Amino acid sequence: MAAPVKALFDLNVLLDVLQKREPFYADSARALACAETGRVQGFVAPHSLTTLFYLVAKDQSPAAARVTLTSLLQFLSIAPLDGTTIEQALNLPYRDFEDAVQMMAAVQCKADYLVTRNRRDFQPALLPVIQPAELAALVS
Repeated sequence: MAAPVKALFDLNVLLDVLQKREPFYADSARALACAETGRVQGFVAPHSLTTLFYLVAKDQSPAAARVTLTSLLQFLSIAPLDGTTIEQALNLPYRDFEDAVQMMAAVQCKADYLVTRNRRDFQPALLPVIQPAELAALVS
């Protein structure tokens, strides 16, 4: 049996699901469910978790943020991130440094895909950048 597809999920996909943001919720939920059910080996960048914690704690509470992250980490692995990853991100010609770090985190964990709704933010792409619906269709 082939190894599952590896995908790093951008923060916007996680927020679509957690905040039930329409019209993106259904596609993002299907993509995340692929990781939860093991059809995809899912990854998240460490800095996405800190931002997610901040947003959930601000909207709800620090306790709710801990529960949310603990739940996500049941089926998402944390992509390794080190000084070299940051240095490589600084060399990408991206307007947004956070996007550059996301891309390098995906490369570092040897992801097959970076899953995001904002494909154009990740150009030039070092690996395929796909939308949540595309990931769900790919592994269905």
